[in-house]
Amino acid sequence: MEYRVTSLTVEQTHELGKQLSECLLGGDVVALTGDLGAGKTAFAQGIGKGLGVVGPMTSPTFTLIHEYECLIKGTKIRLIHMDLYRLRHPEEAEVIGIEDAFVEDAICLIEWPEIAEDYLPDDCLNVEIHGSGEMPREIIFHAKDSSWEQRLEFLFK
Repeated sequence: MEYRVTSLTVEQTHELGKQLSECLLGGDVVALTGDLGAGKTAFAQGIGKGLGVVGPMTSPTFTLIHEYECLIKGTKIRLIHMDLYRLRHPEEAEVIGIEDAFVEDAICLIEWPEIAEDYLPDDCLNVEIHGSGEMPREIIFHAKDSSWEQRLEFLFK
């Protein structure tokens, strides 16, 4: 399954993340790929806003992992935001406990997931963001698991 959408502004990228949050469930893993400045963090912030994260949501580039509390249909859930940009070896993903975040009471967003692709679950949603600076962004949603097709349908009508 693959869906494509164009975002003309940071606000639209943010809003698209917020819309995606409406179909996320505990246990979901969303891998965000794109060059520096593509809008991965803006997209993640939109997801956070849609899930009711209170306070600023910043990129965890230096801390690697930020965790937030949020609600899905009245149930507390954790939003775990990872940035693996600084990792140099796949084994480092295991050392920081990447797989510990793939649990039913959490949604995990991973920026720069390429280094850890062997650890990602098969039902992971991949979101590629192409473009940078003032350019429009092409945002491509890929998933191997067919359940995503039904869940994402409302975004692409």
